[in-house]
Amino acid sequence: MAVGAAFTTPAPTPAPVSVIASAESYLHSLVILTSMLKETLEEGRKITDAALEKLLPGPDVRPASIHRAMRHSVFAGGKRIRPILCMEAGCAVAGSLPTGIQEVGAALEMLHTYSLIHDDLPALDNDDLRRGRPTCHKAFGEATAILAGDALQTQAYEVLARSQCPPEARVKIIEEIARGTGTINGMIGGQVVDLESEHKKPDQETLQYIHLSKTAALITASVVSGGLYAGGSEEQIKQLRCYGQSIGLAFQIVDDILDVTQTSEQLGKTAGKDLASEKATYPALFGLEESRKRAAELLTSACDALRTFGSRAETLETIARFLIERKN
Repeated sequence: MAVGAAFTTPAPTPAPVSVIASAESYLHSLVILTSMLKETLEEGRKITDAALEKLLPGPDVRPASIHRAMRHSVFAGGKRIRPILCMEAGCAVAGSLPTGIQEVGAALEMLHTYSLIHDDLPALDNDDLRRGRPTCHKAFGEATAILAGDALQTQAYEVLARSQCPPEARVKIIEEIARGTGTINGMIGGQVVDLESEHKKPDQETLQYIHLSKTAALITASVVSGGLYAGGSEEQIKQLRCYGQSIGLAFQIVDDILDVTQTSEQLGKTAGKDLASEKATYPALFGLEESRKRAAELLTSACDALRTFGSRAETLETIARFLIERKN
């Protein structure tokens, strides 16, 4: 044996060409999917913003102060996830974007923004920053902010009442969204229990109720509304509802995780608020690793629910992965 031979690291065995080709193919597909998702999200945002611009009163329409406050919060940025989910659910059912569905998406964004304006108020979360800019009550005063939230809610239902789908579907959509934003298993009910649970040690049942109601209910309503608008069957609506509930709960778990792992600059809102308020969150109850595991399990459930749609639901699946893997 030559001197030093025993300490020479053997050359690695080359991976089979088929394995290398498969890995390269996977990475190539991943890059393509990521690029396509970025394009889809950007196009969805543009479509939604155009609809919002058309549907909201202009900044100089009397009374201008309230309309400027509404627009301040609506056009503060944001991913427009709920309108995009609505439109993509419509595509999964119909095979293409149904005419006029973007107005339903715009109404959902109005409702989401109204909830954010009210959540940020001193009486609730008392926050100064939203989407990287001053919250509505900081920019326009508390009274105007309350009214701006109210106005966005009423504007949303006016838009929904005029939506371009059959009357029966229109009524079902309004019912679905009203329930998703209401008190029984809806957004407002979740907010109430969230407030009542501050400074208390959360239990799993209460925590799940808060997250399913406060966040997942409107996300689910967005997905289901898109399916209803496109004329989805009972089974298709059932699967879309399962998908919406899974990604909605996972979305809030990830939000809880980001609140304790990211900075205010990264989030575009005040970081650490949940911890400071002793809110009921998944990391507080289960820790970060278990919270990440639960989010991953919900992602699997969401993707399984889309199997009935085949390739038409590829974008919905990619969006689900994006929501769970996001950093803000």
